[in-house]
This record gives sequence, structure tokens and C-alpha cells, in this order.
Amino acid sequence: MVYRRTPAVVTRLEDNRSRILAAARDLVAEGGWQHAHVASVARKAGVATGTVYRYFPSKAELFAEVLANVSRRERDVVAAIVDGEGTPSVRLRGAVEAFAKRALQGRRLAYALIAEPCEPEIDRARLVWRGALCEEFVRIIEIGQQQGSFRACDARIVGTCVVGAFMEALVGPLAPEDLGDDAVAQALIREISDTCLAIVALSRPAGRLRRIA
Repeated sequence: MVYRRTPAVVTRLEDNRSRILAAARDLVAEGGWQHAHVASVARKAGVATGTVYRYFPSKAELFAEVLANVSRRERDVVAAIVDGEGTPSVRLRGAVEAFAKRALQGRRLAYALIAEPCEPEIDRARLVWRGALCEEFVRIIEIGQQQGSFRACDARIVGTCVVGAFMEALVGPLAPEDLGDDAVAQALIREISDTCLAIVALSRPAGRLRRIA
């Protein structure tokens, strides 16, 4: 006779998996990848260590999925802004500032997602995420080009530059050694978004440049 899982069993298994992922995410948010051990995840999730390995064959696979889940939510936030109201410049600025604000509100988790040294499996998931995030900025750049708001360029290359710019700009403020200063957070976010907009801005007319000089 073939064993079939009852709805109750399926629900329990799914609940265990969700609690393991939630516990792992919380531990990463508290102390980064190095702080989160499988035994600690099991204890926080209320399951045996062996149960964690039943769902995730290795620590790297567990945390690669944590990264994928968190980054998916961040991409959804950016995508909603890209698909929202306003000029392309307003939407690009809004997407950059939303990402930066959310990162600064959850500094330890954001640092783990963006820059903290990690195992190769986690780093591969990180690259996938950056590529997916880049696609959203490619979309808004192409919209801006179609509407004459942004300069002619290879949107894919420039989108990669925009994502690289705001992520690199956040590394220092997000680093665990940097306690940060809430008083300058808004100025930092504004400076980052100004820089990203400058990357795609239309060139000033030559005559205007001569008058300024």
C-alpha cells in the first residue's frame, strides 16, 4: 500500500519548514551568517537538529533559501515602485530610497545580504538576487528612455551600475563595526538616490555648460 500524507501531516511539515526558515532569518538578523548555526536554528525553531537537516541537507542550503526569501521581498518592494505612479525619475529615486531605507532599518540582515563574507552557495544566491533586482532597474531605465527622461545607453549595463552604486554606498553604513547615526540617515539616502539619478540623467546642453564656466 502506498503511504499518502494526510492534510494534517502536510500542514505540520510545512509549519516545521516555515519555523526553521523564520528562526534562521532571525538569527542572521541578530548576528550575521557566522552567528547562525544549525543547532541554534533548531533550538529557536523548537525542533531537533536532525529535523533541520531533514528539510535542508546543509547549512549553506538553508541560508541560501533564507537569502532568497528575504531578497524576493525586497525585489517585490522595488517592483511595486517601478510599476507605480510618477515620472521615471520619481520612480527610480523612490526605488533606490526605499531599498536604502529598509536596509538601514534592518542593518545587520542587510549587511549579510549585501556584503558579509559567506559560503559559496550563499554567495551564488546573492548574485542571483542582485541580477533579479537589476532587472527592475533595467525596466525603469527603459521606460525613462522611451519617455525621453533618461539618456540613451545600454539599459542593462547602466542598471547594473545603478544597483552596484547604491549597494556599495550602503556597505560602510551597514557594517557591524559602524554604529551609524540616525540623524544623517536621510541625508545619506538622498545622496545615494541623487547619485543614481545622475547615472541615467540626460546630458546638459553644451551651451549651458559654457555659460556656467
